Amino acid sequence: MEGILPLFKPKGMTSHDCVFRLRKILRMKRIGHTGTLDPDVTGVLPICLGRATKVAEYITDAGKSYEGDVTIGFSTTTEDASGEVVERKDVNAPITREQILAVLKSLTGEITQTPPMFSAVKVNGKRLYEYARQGIEVERPSRQVHIYSIELLDDRAVFTGENITFRFRVACSKGTYIRTLAVMIGSELGYPAHMSELVRIKSATLTLEDCLTFEEIEDRVEKETFTEVLRPMEAALSHLPKFQISDKVAEKVKNGAVLTIPDHLLDTKGPIAVETLGGVVLAIYEHHSRKPGLMKPVKVLRNDI
Repeated sequence: MEGILPLFKPKGMTSHDCVFRLRKILRMKRIGHTGTLDPDVTGVLPICLGRATKVAEYITDAGKSYEGDVTIGFSTTTEDASGEVVERKDVNAPITREQILAVLKSLTGEITQTPPMFSAVKVNGKRLYEYARQGIEVERPSRQVHIYSIELLDDRAVFTGENITFRFRVACSKGTYIRTLAVMIGSELGYPAHMSELVRIKSATLTLEDCLTFEEIEDRVEKETFTEVLRPMEAALSHLPKFQISDKVAEKVKNGAVLTIPDHLLDTKGPIAVETLGGVVLAIYEHHSRKPGLMKPVKVLRNDI
């Protein structure tokens, strides 16, 4: 059994919890998730089964989309609703729609984020949340992330109240902390803030509409129709540039041969999916670091066809 399972991650479970439960349901060990989702976050979590675990990192590296709620008026230790309140400041003046839209626009594009203390980022070989649980705050390395778009999903013209909550949709690069983005939105508006709710609506090409719940998976396993919902490995690689090859070249690819980069891919950066004329991806290649004009295999995915 191999392929990509679009799982709907429920609230209260870690990504590892989901893998553990699926190993029991499917009675197989070779299962991997494609990036950590916080326990409070629901939504799209692509799961790789069997040989498809080889391509998990390419789903992780692809863009993500989320819908969530920002609450303005108080911040928390974890930057989401599960943490303890750190700072309060009642919203003492109306906030207009134009103000919020201006802030969202200012946070679109390349931005710098500092990972929250309650996160899985490692500093000196130890995850930040381990320091945080001991009450220790350490210096965290900032990172550049890309916000492709942010939309305000609230049609109010004016927002009033001691605390204000509004919904938004964001498309972003890997490594983006939406919790931190919510805090940044509040800061730009002049108030402490946190992310009060979040659902991932898209990961790579997989959407909420594609996802199955654990109950639906168990039902399909019982009815022996589970494999019908699995996506091929190619579903994890559809966002990568493609190089189609003949059967003759395919034999070389299976043995890890270095190839000449085709003209249409000379200016690309990052991984390239090398596929048969039938659209079956055989290997992932990248530009050769020492031999201009050539590319070398990073991973050979199939050598049995």
